[in-house]
Amino acid sequence: MTERVGTIGLMFGFGGLFSIGGILVIAALVHFVRKRPDFFWIWVILFLGPLGALIYLAVEALPELTDPGAFRFVQRGSRRKELEAAVVDNPSAGNYEELGQIYLDEEKWAKAKDAYDHAISARTDSIDPFYRRAVAETELGQFDAAVADLERVVREDPKYDFQRAPGLLAYAYWKTGQNERATQMFEAATQTSTLTETQYHYAEFLASQGRNAGAKKLLDGILAKRHNMPGFQKRRERPWFRRTEALRKTLPAA
Repeated sequence: MTERVGTIGLMFGFGGLFSIGGILVIAALVHFVRKRPDFFWIWVILFLGPLGALIYLAVEALPELTDPGAFRFVQRGSRRKELEAAVVDNPSAGNYEELGQIYLDEEKWAKAKDAYDHAISARTDSIDPFYRRAVAETELGQFDAAVADLERVVREDPKYDFQRAPGLLAYAYWKTGQNERATQMFEAATQTSTLTETQYHYAEFLASQGRNAGAKKLLDGILAKRHNMPGFQKRRERPWFRRTEALRKTLPAA
Protein backbone atom coordinates (compact mmCIF):
# COMPACT_ATOMS: atom_id res chain seq x y z
CA MET A 1 0.00 0.00 0.00
CA THR A 2 2.81 2.37 0.94
CA GLU A 3 4.57 1.64 -2.34
CA ARG A 4 1.41 2.46 -4.33
CA VAL A 5 1.00 5.77 -2.53
CA GLY A 6 4.65 6.54 -3.23
CA THR A 7 4.18 5.81 -6.92
CA ILE A 8 1.11 8.01 -7.17
CA GLY A 9 2.95 10.77 -5.33
CA LEU A 10 5.82 10.52 -7.80
CA MET A 11 3.52 10.71 -10.81
CA PHE A 12 1.08 13.38 -9.72
CA GLY A 13 2.87 15.31 -7.03
CA PHE A 14 1.93 15.30 -3.38
CA GLY A 15 -1.02 17.63 -3.97
CA GLY A 16 -3.01 14.79 -5.52
CA LEU A 17 -4.52 14.11 -8.90
CA PHE A 18 -5.70 17.67 -9.46
CA SER A 19 -2.50 19.38 -8.40
CA ILE A 20 -0.50 21.22 -11.04
CA GLY A 21 1.70 18.15 -11.43
CA GLY A 22 -1.30 15.87 -11.85
CA ILE A 23 -2.86 18.15 -14.43
CA LEU A 24 0.41 18.23 -16.38
CA VAL A 25 0.59 14.43 -16.44
CA ILE A 26 -3.04 14.09 -17.52
CA ALA A 27 -2.60 16.72 -20.24
CA ALA A 28 0.53 14.99 -21.51
CA LEU A 29 -1.14 11.57 -21.57
CA VAL A 30 -4.20 12.91 -23.40
CA HIS A 31 -1.99 14.62 -25.97
CA PHE A 32 0.09 11.44 -26.37
CA VAL A 33 -3.01 9.31 -27.03
CA ARG A 34 -4.37 11.81 -29.57
CA LYS A 35 -1.14 12.54 -31.46
CA ARG A 36 0.77 9.27 -30.98
CA PRO A 37 4.34 10.59 -31.18
CA ASP A 38 7.40 8.39 -30.61
CA PHE A 39 6.56 5.70 -28.06
CA PHE A 40 9.47 6.45 -25.73
CA TRP A 41 7.59 9.56 -24.60
CA ILE A 42 5.13 7.45 -22.62
CA TRP A 43 7.99 6.22 -20.44
CA VAL A 44 9.28 9.76 -19.99
CA ILE A 45 5.83 10.83 -18.76
CA LEU A 46 5.20 7.82 -16.53
CA PHE A 47 8.62 7.51 -14.93
CA LEU A 48 9.44 11.19 -14.49
CA GLY A 49 5.92 12.25 -13.55
CA PRO A 50 5.21 16.00 -13.69
CA LEU A 51 8.76 16.77 -14.80
CA GLY A 52 8.51 14.29 -17.66
CA ALA A 53 5.07 15.64 -18.59
CA LEU A 54 6.45 19.18 -18.66
CA ILE A 55 9.34 18.11 -20.88
CA TYR A 56 6.97 16.26 -23.19
CA LEU A 57 4.54 19.17 -23.51
CA ALA A 58 7.39 21.59 -24.18
CA VAL A 59 8.89 19.42 -26.92
CA GLU A 60 5.75 17.96 -28.53
CA ALA A 61 2.74 20.13 -27.71
CA LEU A 62 4.12 23.66 -27.47
CA PRO A 63 5.55 23.74 -31.02
CA GLU A 64 2.07 22.96 -32.37
CA LEU A 65 1.09 26.51 -31.50
CA THR A 66 3.30 27.66 -34.38
CA ASP A 67 1.26 25.62 -36.85
CA PRO A 68 -0.69 28.05 -39.07
CA GLY A 69 -3.86 26.01 -38.51
CA ALA A 70 -3.46 25.47 -34.78
CA PHE A 71 -6.63 27.28 -33.68
CA ARG A 72 -8.64 26.96 -36.86
CA PHE A 73 -10.86 24.30 -35.27
CA VAL A 74 -12.44 26.94 -32.99
CA GLN A 75 -13.59 29.08 -35.91
CA ARG A 76 -14.52 25.98 -37.89
CA GLY A 77 -16.85 24.68 -35.18
CA SER A 78 -18.67 27.99 -34.93
CA ARG A 79 -19.05 28.26 -38.70
CA ARG A 80 -20.30 24.67 -38.95
CA LYS A 81 -23.16 25.42 -36.57
CA GLU A 82 -24.06 28.52 -38.57
CA LEU A 83 -24.11 26.58 -41.83
CA GLU A 84 -26.07 23.65 -40.42
CA ALA A 85 -28.77 26.14 -39.47
CA ALA A 86 -28.46 28.10 -42.72
CA VAL A 87 -29.01 25.18 -45.10
CA VAL A 88 -32.43 24.57 -43.57
CA ASP A 89 -33.69 27.92 -44.88
CA ASN A 90 -31.19 28.46 -47.70
CA PRO A 91 -30.07 25.12 -49.18
CA SER A 92 -27.79 26.76 -51.73
CA ALA A 93 -24.92 24.93 -53.41
CA GLY A 94 -22.45 27.38 -51.87
CA ASN A 95 -23.65 26.75 -48.33
CA TYR A 96 -23.52 22.99 -48.81
CA GLU A 97 -20.05 23.14 -50.35
CA GLU A 98 -18.68 25.14 -47.44
CA LEU A 99 -20.37 22.82 -44.96
CA GLY A 100 -18.97 19.81 -46.80
CA GLN A 101 -15.44 21.19 -46.56
CA ILE A 102 -15.83 21.67 -42.80
CA TYR A 103 -17.01 18.08 -42.45
CA LEU A 104 -13.97 16.93 -44.45
CA ASP A 105 -11.67 18.88 -42.14
CA GLU A 106 -13.39 17.23 -39.17
CA GLU A 107 -13.11 13.80 -40.84
CA LYS A 108 -16.88 13.33 -40.80
CA TRP A 109 -16.85 11.54 -44.12
CA ALA A 110 -20.49 10.47 -44.39
CA LYS A 111 -21.75 13.95 -43.55
CA ALA A 112 -19.30 15.47 -46.01
CA LYS A 113 -20.52 13.20 -48.80
CA ASP A 114 -24.14 14.03 -48.03
CA ALA A 115 -23.37 17.77 -48.11
CA TYR A 116 -21.66 17.47 -51.49
CA ASP A 117 -24.52 15.35 -52.80
CA HIS A 118 -26.81 18.29 -52.06
CA ALA A 119 -24.37 20.80 -53.54
CA ILE A 120 -23.99 18.83 -56.78
CA SER A 121 -27.72 18.34 -57.17
CA ALA A 122 -28.05 22.12 -57.30
CA ARG A 123 -24.97 22.93 -59.41
CA THR A 124 -22.63 20.95 -61.65
CA ASP A 125 -20.57 23.71 -63.29
CA SER A 126 -17.56 23.20 -60.99
CA ILE A 127 -15.38 20.13 -60.55
CA ASP A 128 -14.45 21.00 -56.97
CA PRO A 129 -17.53 19.49 -55.27
CA PHE A 130 -17.05 16.31 -57.31
CA TYR A 131 -13.45 16.15 -56.13
CA ARG A 132 -14.32 16.83 -52.49
CA ARG A 133 -17.09 14.24 -52.62
CA ALA A 134 -14.59 11.73 -54.03
CA VAL A 135 -12.28 12.36 -51.06
CA ALA A 136 -15.15 11.44 -48.72
CA GLU A 137 -16.09 8.42 -50.85
CA THR A 138 -12.50 7.19 -50.77
CA GLU A 139 -12.41 7.41 -46.98
CA LEU A 140 -15.75 5.58 -46.82
CA GLY A 141 -14.44 2.81 -49.08
CA GLN A 142 -16.92 3.70 -51.84
CA PHE A 143 -14.32 3.36 -54.57
CA ASP A 144 -16.64 2.83 -57.55
CA ALA A 145 -18.33 6.15 -56.82
CA ALA A 146 -14.93 7.77 -56.22
CA VAL A 147 -13.69 6.59 -59.63
CA ALA A 148 -16.63 8.21 -61.39
CA ASP A 149 -16.14 11.55 -59.61
CA LEU A 150 -12.35 11.57 -59.95
CA GLU A 151 -12.40 10.68 -63.63
CA ARG A 152 -14.56 13.72 -64.21
CA VAL A 153 -12.13 15.91 -62.26
CA VAL A 154 -8.94 14.59 -63.86
CA ARG A 155 -10.44 14.76 -67.33
CA GLU A 156 -10.93 18.50 -66.86
CA ASP A 157 -7.78 19.20 -64.81
CA PRO A 158 -5.15 16.38 -64.73
CA LYS A 159 -3.24 18.04 -61.86
CA TYR A 160 -6.13 19.16 -59.68
CA ASP A 161 -5.37 19.99 -56.03
CA PHE A 162 -1.58 19.85 -56.43
CA GLN A 163 -1.93 16.47 -58.19
CA ARG A 164 -3.78 14.83 -55.33
CA ALA A 165 -6.73 14.09 -57.63
CA PRO A 166 -4.79 11.80 -60.00
CA GLY A 167 -3.15 10.12 -57.00
CA LEU A 168 -6.55 9.35 -55.50
CA LEU A 169 -7.85 8.15 -58.87
CA ALA A 170 -4.93 5.72 -59.16
CA TYR A 171 -5.71 4.46 -55.66
CA ALA A 172 -9.41 4.07 -56.51
CA TYR A 173 -8.53 2.21 -59.73
CA TRP A 174 -6.47 -0.25 -57.67
CA LYS A 175 -9.24 -0.73 -55.13
CA THR A 176 -11.73 -1.48 -57.92
CA GLY A 177 -9.45 -4.06 -59.53
CA GLN A 178 -8.31 -1.91 -62.46
CA ASN A 179 -4.62 -2.62 -61.96
CA GLU A 180 -3.40 -1.60 -65.41
CA ARG A 181 -5.08 1.77 -65.13
CA ALA A 182 -3.78 2.11 -61.58
CA THR A 183 -0.22 1.47 -62.75
CA GLN A 184 -0.45 4.08 -65.51
CA MET A 185 -2.02 6.68 -63.24
CA PHE A 186 0.37 6.09 -60.33
CA GLU A 187 3.39 6.31 -62.63
CA ALA A 188 2.13 9.54 -64.17
CA ALA A 189 1.23 11.10 -60.82
CA THR A 190 4.49 10.26 -59.06
CA GLN A 191 6.63 11.64 -61.88
CA THR A 192 6.11 15.11 -60.43
CA SER A 193 3.97 14.75 -57.30
CA THR A 194 5.70 14.74 -53.92
CA LEU A 195 2.54 14.10 -51.88
CA THR A 196 3.26 11.51 -49.20
CA GLU A 197 -0.26 10.12 -49.53
CA THR A 198 0.19 9.34 -53.24
CA GLN A 199 3.66 7.88 -52.74
CA TYR A 200 2.45 5.67 -49.90
CA HIS A 201 -0.56 4.36 -51.85
CA TYR A 202 1.69 3.61 -54.82
CA ALA A 203 4.03 1.68 -52.53
CA GLU A 204 1.04 -0.24 -51.17
CA PHE A 205 -0.03 -1.06 -54.71
CA LEU A 206 3.44 -2.21 -55.75
CA ALA A 207 3.72 -4.41 -52.65
CA SER A 208 0.35 -5.99 -53.44
CA GLN A 209 1.71 -6.85 -56.90
CA GLY A 210 4.86 -8.41 -55.46
CA ARG A 211 7.01 -5.57 -56.76
CA ASN A 212 8.81 -5.18 -53.45
CA ALA A 213 11.93 -3.40 -54.69
CA GLY A 214 9.87 -0.53 -56.09
CA ALA A 215 7.74 -0.41 -52.95
CA LYS A 216 10.82 -0.24 -50.72
CA LYS A 217 12.32 2.56 -52.78
CA LEU A 218 9.17 4.65 -52.38
CA LEU A 219 8.85 3.93 -48.68
CA ASP A 220 12.50 4.77 -48.01
CA GLY A 221 12.03 8.01 -49.92
CA ILE A 222 9.05 8.94 -47.73
CA LEU A 223 11.02 8.32 -44.54
CA ALA A 224 14.05 10.23 -45.84
CA LYS A 225 12.18 13.41 -46.70
CA ARG A 226 10.84 13.97 -43.18
CA HIS A 227 14.30 15.13 -42.03
CA ASN A 228 13.94 18.33 -44.07
CA MET A 229 10.35 19.10 -43.15
CA PRO A 230 9.43 21.98 -40.84
CA GLY A 231 8.15 20.83 -37.48
CA PHE A 232 4.45 21.53 -38.05
CA GLN A 233 4.47 19.67 -41.37
CA LYS A 234 6.29 16.73 -39.83
CA ARG A 235 3.58 16.50 -37.17
CA ARG A 236 0.84 16.63 -39.83
CA GLU A 237 2.53 13.86 -41.81
CA ARG A 238 3.22 11.71 -38.74
CA PRO A 239 0.34 9.26 -39.44
CA TRP A 240 1.74 8.61 -42.91
CA PHE A 241 5.23 8.05 -41.50
CA ARG A 242 3.84 5.50 -39.03
CA ARG A 243 2.02 3.68 -41.81
CA THR A 244 5.15 3.80 -43.97
CA GLU A 245 7.31 2.28 -41.25
CA ALA A 246 4.72 -0.43 -40.59
CA LEU A 247 4.47 -1.37 -44.28
CA ARG A 248 8.24 -1.29 -44.69
CA LYS A 249 8.59 -3.91 -41.94
CA THR A 250 6.21 -6.29 -43.71
CA LEU A 251 8.28 -6.43 -46.90
CA PRO A 252 10.72 -9.33 -47.24
CA ALA A 253 14.44 -8.68 -47.11
CA ALA A 254 16.22 -8.32 -50.42
